[in-house]
Amino acid sequence: MSVSAPVKQAGSLAVRAALEQGASRLPGDSPRLDAELLLAHALGRTRAWLLAHAADPVPADSYDAYAAMLTRRAAGEPVAYVLGRAAFWSLDLDVNAATLVPRPDTETLVEQVLAHAPAATARVLDLGTGSGAIALALARERPDWQVLGVDIDPAAVEVAMRNAQRNAIANARFVAGDWYGPAVGMQFELIVSNPPYICADDPCLQGIGLRHEPLSALASGADGLDALRAVVQGAPVHLVPGGLIACEHGAEQGAAVRASFEQAGFSSVCTWRDLSGHERVTAGWLGAGAERASEDLHDG
Repeated sequence: MSVSAPVKQAGSLAVRAALEQGASRLPGDSPRLDAELLLAHALGRTRAWLLAHAADPVPADSYDAYAAMLTRRAAGEPVAYVLGRAAFWSLDLDVNAATLVPRPDTETLVEQVLAHAPAATARVLDLGTGSGAIALALARERPDWQVLGVDIDPAAVEVAMRNAQRNAIANARFVAGDWYGPAVGMQFELIVSNPPYICADDPCLQGIGLRHEPLSALASGADGLDALRAVVQGAPVHLVPGGLIACEHGAEQGAAVRASFEQAGFSSVCTWRDLSGHERVTAGWLGAGAERASEDLHDG
């Protein structure tokens, strides 16, 4: 895949031609969509505007900005990093190289937690918060909840704090620290986490799709479960009786994750599937008597 910018023809290039030229040079499964997002950003317009003004000329300064973004995307940089923002749930989030790009699969965690966690006032801990995507989605949907997001990278915490301001969410705060470090002596009704869960030697980490994202937020030990075990094993002392913990994990890790939950003393352990039908989020309750979560679960 060539990483060179498109060559501008004499005179002004029309929107349609700029999109066709850009899409022909982009990797991935959606080059046309990527080109539309980048050109719309360069022009300060919407994708709908591009379709309605396909014959309009692209100003020189906007074209130069577009060409520079195409070069970055052609080199494998995620569109979200090129644009500096990403959509998640109902949020518009800042993202950069200190944070993962939020994935649609992670919305499974938000959706299921909202369906099965207490609807009343709750204290929530989000471990490995990154851009704050999960914490802020929960805080927006449950304004009576108080959400604390923790990340080991201070740069990620800064991004999460900006995202809280950007989305006008006041019931979430963010601190830097290693897992439960900032929560010593604190208890919660709900703990959530999307920890790193890729095996450290997985070749996909060097692939064009992941190599621009922070390795510490992707890989975790030989089996990919070191971080998840730390989250699960540390949870009982930070959950109130009947409290819920829910963690995202890889599609092939469900059985191992359920075993880890049960070894830590959680009951009614279940796994929820994402929209593709893959096991994606495992949950458990502290103490007996918790209601079963849904029909879409896998018993441990």
